[in-house]
Amino acid sequence: MNEYLDSNRELWNAWTRVHVKSKTYDVAGFKRGENQLDSVVRAGVGDVRGKSLLHLQCHFGLDTLNWARLGAQVTGADFSEEAIATARDLAREVGLDANFVCANIYDLPHALNEKFDIVFTSHGVLTWLPDLVAWARVVARFLKPGGLFFIAEGHPTAYIFDDASANGLQVCYSYFHSDAPGISEVRGSYADRDADVRGVEYWWAFSISDVINALIGAGLHIEELREYPFASWQMIPVMEQDADGWWRLPNRFPQLPLMFSLRARAKV
Repeated sequence: MNEYLDSNRELWNAWTRVHVKSKTYDVAGFKRGENQLDSVVRAGVGDVRGKSLLHLQCHFGLDTLNWARLGAQVTGADFSEEAIATARDLAREVGLDANFVCANIYDLPHALNEKFDIVFTSHGVLTWLPDLVAWARVVARFLKPGGLFFIAEGHPTAYIFDDASANGLQVCYSYFHSDAPGISEVRGSYADRDADVRGVEYWWAFSISDVINALIGAGLHIEELREYPFASWQMIPVMEQDADGWWRLPNRFPQLPLMFSLRARAKV
């Protein structure tokens, strides 16, 4: 397992150096004061003023700091040393109060002792996790009684299609989880396909039932599950971006679930 996680960490370290300069993340716009949290996330989490918020798998902290601008007391956590260093530098540069912790998500309870009103994570996070049951326990560990967990994520149905073929929707991957990871050679980045990055990524499939049952098993109450015919990034090459910035399948395809969001609560 360490081999898989070390390879993924090396890839995310390299991606951080690319992403902080990319148009996709638009750090320049953030520095000008723009808030880049999408409408699904904003509506799902709600008002964060005066609330403590833990952002799991925060990458280089851009969304974490967007929450801080909306009034949350934020902590971001990620396993990439490069990402956390970049997040701390960005927070200092824009003058926002934020705490960033570098830790593997499964080791985070050993690095952080607080509990939070909100635990948040979004967009492209779950496929990097080999064990959703253990992940859900970490989520529950950091929630205050009655605290909110919110996730917006690519739908597992969308992950079954070939993400390298521009010829249409070709089923390539299993919908169901396997302990053995998928392995992919990486060139470039989802945020910059021409970036000079090479590596190997290890990933795991998950199903909607995996997510729901893991959270229920960790003692959380599921409040809401929503599914959407769009995603926040171009998961499949054939997808097209609409006027609101969402990525959708062209009209010649039937609508499929491409993203989901979920709200859950810790017991009071």
